[in-house]
Amino acid sequence: MSGTALDPKTAPTFPMAAKTAMGDTQLRKNVRHATDVIQAKRARVVGEMPDWQELREAGKQVRQHTMENLDFYLEEFEANCTRAGGVVHWARDAEEARRIIVELVKASGSEEVIKIKSMTTEEIQLNSALEAAGIHPFETDLAELIIQLGQDRPSHIVVPALHKNRHEIRAIFQREMNLPELGDQPHDLADAARMFLREKFLRVKTGVSGANFLIAETGGVCIVESEGNGRMCLTLPETLIMVAGIDKVIPRYQDLEVLLQLLPRSATGERMNPYTSIWTGVDAADGPRVFHVVLMDNARTEILADEEARQTLNCIRCAACQNACPVYRQTGGHAYGSVYAGPIGAILTPQLQEMHYAQSLPYASSLCGACYEVCPVKINIPEVLIHLRNKVVKQNTAGVAGFFDVEAGAMKAMAMIFRSERRFRAAQRMGRVAESPLVGKDGWIGWLPGLLGGWTQVRDLQEMPKETFRDWWERRGKNGN
Repeated sequence: MSGTALDPKTAPTFPMAAKTAMGDTQLRKNVRHATDVIQAKRARVVGEMPDWQELREAGKQVRQHTMENLDFYLEEFEANCTRAGGVVHWARDAEEARRIIVELVKASGSEEVIKIKSMTTEEIQLNSALEAAGIHPFETDLAELIIQLGQDRPSHIVVPALHKNRHEIRAIFQREMNLPELGDQPHDLADAARMFLREKFLRVKTGVSGANFLIAETGGVCIVESEGNGRMCLTLPETLIMVAGIDKVIPRYQDLEVLLQLLPRSATGERMNPYTSIWTGVDAADGPRVFHVVLMDNARTEILADEEARQTLNCIRCAACQNACPVYRQTGGHAYGSVYAGPIGAILTPQLQEMHYAQSLPYASSLCGACYEVCPVKINIPEVLIHLRNKVVKQNTAGVAGFFDVEAGAMKAMAMIFRSERRFRAAQRMGRVAESPLVGKDGWIGWLPGLLGGWTQVRDLQEMPKETFRDWWERRGKNGN
């Protein structure tokens, strides 16, 4: 029932995928409309907060302190979760996390699971692993259900089906739920999903979820959501399995006071999440009888070791950077080839791949800084993008032939030219001669040959001036004007 997984190892480069996405006018219209709505709501509720910048700084300090002491807080969480009746498992990578979860589901005796929306399970392609083991996963979040039934892929961290409009959703539900008379109003679609899922909630005995925050002080898990499906998955199953990256831990219960003001305002433009659930261990009178937490590394330790890129792990997955990003708003999320799209995906995905794959993503940005301005925990994404670009260049110029060798050679040639006034003036004269066959009647260059053509695919160049500033200045001096 799951769609084709987004795999950074096999995905096309961002420029190739973005060019395809730019041709889908309906997708671009859907993305722009949805992000406009979210940004307008966010602006209203953030504007109500006179201490918003102080909250951002407090959120940054909480996350930064956690990352600097991550080993301590992870061990504290494990001890307190275990004391409360939970079972904690450690997974080095996605493969180990998938294996642990599949084994836990099988041990529960279930052949089906109900799932709370989780980007971490998307990151490790859990649904495909469950299906391969003969286990049927059912997404219960409305947007994730749309993605699953439509054999699609998520394109946004908070609103995975943001690229679909209600008419497209109606067509999916009509086909997959056998509802030919289904209306296309939002309440019609919500009612259809509710009826489809209700039977699953009451019957399926095993639940799988991610986590927004892991609370070291109590061993508790915090999940925020807007539909109530998460609470159903938390309370009704007999076995509950949570999987979370090790970066999701926070030190104290009190830290939620800051983070639960920042997250909903930044993510959905709400003052608070409609449903906030905090789960600690097991209780004979309520909820599941068996509770597992899978703590997954999957290259996060390597990110932690990079002092300049470490702030990537401060992310609380609000997607505010996606909504503000001019690049994401034009291409949508699929062009990034990863479940993590937009600016945060451009820095997180390559690092999760240990910089071996998705190397084009750090370049999927204009470095305008809009992402940094809206980030609730003040991650300086442009700064990390530049850092990763430097790593990509160094990695690909270490004796490996290809584009980056050509680029490095061109940069060395430019450096040689700029070091000499005589060479710089000669290059200007040669440039004016070389451009003459390419300049149109309007004085603009719309096409360049070879590798240079990548520039003029999406922009034009104005012809070089007939007289440089230096020439004008010297002539002015000689004339005494």
